[in-house]
Amino acid sequence: MADVLQAIPSPPQSVAIRTALTLAFVAVVVAVRYLAGRWQSSTDAGGRSALRVSVSAGVSLVTGAGVVALVYLWNLVGPLRASLASLGLENLAGKLLLSGVILAGTYALTSFIGRVIGEVTGSRNAISEHEREILYRLTQVSLYTVAVLVIVGLFTKDLGSLLVGAGFLGIIIGMAARQTLGAVLAGFVLMFSRPFEIGDWVEVGDQEGIVTEITIVNTRIQTFDGEYVILPNDTVSGHAITNRTRKGRLRIEVEVGVDYDDDPRRAADIALDTVEDVDGIMPVPAPQVVMKRFADSAVVLGVRFWIDNPSARRQWRARTRAIEAVKAAFESEGIKIPFPQRELMARPEEGGFSVAGRRETTATADGGSDGGGDGE
Repeated sequence: MADVLQAIPSPPQSVAIRTALTLAFVAVVVAVRYLAGRWQSSTDAGGRSALRVSVSAGVSLVTGAGVVALVYLWNLVGPLRASLASLGLENLAGKLLLSGVILAGTYALTSFIGRVIGEVTGSRNAISEHEREILYRLTQVSLYTVAVLVIVGLFTKDLGSLLVGAGFLGIIIGMAARQTLGAVLAGFVLMFSRPFEIGDWVEVGDQEGIVTEITIVNTRIQTFDGEYVILPNDTVSGHAITNRTRKGRLRIEVEVGVDYDDDPRRAADIALDTVEDVDGIMPVPAPQVVMKRFADSAVVLGVRFWIDNPSARRQWRARTRAIEAVKAAFESEGIKIPFPQRELMARPEEGGFSVAGRRETTATADGGSDGGGDGE
């Protein structure tokens, strides 16, 4: 290897030329990465996964070639040659050079692996976008951890003691940030259990809205009032989660009261025929009307129907249309929807008992009042 490096011609000595070539190399690498990214985002993945992976591999090779070109251009081959010749890597410049090469190679490798993960899992419905992101981040952290350990190993020979110290430091940091670590662990639980996806209409505890973002630490929900709520993942996993869009349909119930003088069965048939013709209501499962309870002034009917692709807007729109249609149908058929009312009845007092002492006291008081008046 040292002989190969020795055979490489010397780079130009002019600083101006080196600077110009450095800018040119950097511009080429940035342009290639930018154009490749634009092409990746604008090209349909269907049937072109192999081509997209090949383009990502080419971008990684161009990035690595740019790093090698900069090493050669700034005459860092000599320190690298010295470092390779002395297996102990005792040359500080060589160590720094290798560290930079390792970091650059890790960056290019993580970018390439991210593209591969996106292409391989992008066409599979079983893997969500959140899970792809978590998989990529875990791979990225693992590669950078290995790279850092290798770089630290270049500068110290007692790597074991350093790792032990890092372990104790990690324990201390873990105890200080146990709430954050709990949220991270809960994020992994949510990743594997998948109770909801981005865009789902969910209810978590007292919060209800649309899921806009899922990270490894928290989940963001946009409420129907336009507010953004950030919930730690440990809070999300600690509450009951209601997902209203998971099944693709939602049942809605509207209650309507029927006067006791009207026939509730006839009213139920009219309400059923009415909601079956309302726009936006699914024919299957079929709507139904049930008699729920006796209220103070009416027999309460429950009008139940289903909507597809549930959202808050579709729910309230279907509910409003159903109420308007049922009210109009009842009015045209002469069925009364009563106001809450009470019936007051008077009756003579029967049975019971009275306190004699109280009556006598009252009578005495009345007599005293009368006597006082006579005296005057």
